[in-house]
Amino acid sequence: MAIQIFGSSKSFDTKKALRWFAERRIPVQEVNLKDKGISAGELESVISCLAKTCGSRTAAVEELTDNTAKDYAAISYLEDSAKPQKLLDNPLLLRQPIVRNGKTAATVGYRPDVWEEWK
Repeated sequence: MAIQIFGSSKSFDTKKALRWFAERRIPVQEVNLKDKGISAGELESVISCLAKTCGSRTAAVEELTDNTAKDYAAISYLEDSAKPQKLLDNPLLLRQPIVRNGKTAATVGYRPDVWEEWK
């Protein structure tokens, strides 16, 4: 199981997710969105995984977007096709944490109920 956690050190949910995996001794790769961001391939993989559970690609992008972020206005009025690029340009617009289990599953936010099924 290759778990990646995308988040920032100031996000309480990211800290809780890291703690949840550490308590179960599940190794994770932590990616700081503020320092490294997220690559186009990683974002596409996460959107594809979320689209399976959300029902559509547009719903997956909406799920990924943090509507409480201070720069939310920069993305809220964009066309749906332009939103992924804006998320790449400003990764702090992403809801945190994004937890990815390989290329098969991903969650947004603190979701231990889903992570429990990954074990």
